[in-house]
Amino acid sequence: METRPVISEFLGTLLLVFFAVGSAVLAGEYIGTLGIALAFGLVLLALAYALGPISGCHLNPAVTLGMFVAKRIDQRTAVAYWIAQVLGGIVGSALLFLLAKQVPGLKTSGAFGSNGYGDRSAVGINIFGALLAEIVLTFLLVYIVLAVTHKVAVLGFDGLPIGLVLAVIHLVGIPLTGTSVNPARSIGPALFAGGAALSQLWLFIVAPLVGGVLAALAIQFTHPRDAVRVPADEVAV
Repeated sequence: METRPVISEFLGTLLLVFFAVGSAVLAGEYIGTLGIALAFGLVLLALAYALGPISGCHLNPAVTLGMFVAKRIDQRTAVAYWIAQVLGGIVGSALLFLLAKQVPGLKTSGAFGSNGYGDRSAVGINIFGALLAEIVLTFLLVYIVLAVTHKVAVLGFDGLPIGLVLAVIHLVGIPLTGTSVNPARSIGPALFAGGAALSQLWLFIVAPLVGGVLAALAIQFTHPRDAVRVPADEVAV
């Protein structure tokens, strides 16, 4: 397989984590939940236009799993993307950690943009609630990605709904779990936060993957592979 798509997934995930998670770590108290949500959505939107035609701009193992289950990519591509995404998330977190260390008084242990439940949740959501929230939120993200993309590539205005839905997902999810919906986004920060962030990390790997599989199954019923796209102005109401 080509190396360009794999490199794109690595670089894209690195940038997503550095800038989007960085908005929470470096500027969260100034921009608030809305600002962080917009940071995630806008960074993904920009990357979708830059990298979508090359790799599909998954930048998320749950999206890649959804593409695999929906039979849009093969196993070799999926595994290569997963490795690139996780490594990208870790390197992006390392760069963010290095930058955060240059800010006097900024705490880098404990939270560091990681996800959590219980006493690590802003609203104290329990483990079942966190699991359910992450599955449903990831379902929405992966479903939208599968619905608007042409096989794998993000073309034309495909990136707009993907960026918008990620922003909406973060508006809902930040108070609950900090919003993962992306194992690669969760693994990197947890490695540097340590402690409870690592012990709770399993949920933010498992739940998004389950949500991605469910979205791939659902898309078969609403958007079967042999269906012809109908322009919006021709849809019967």
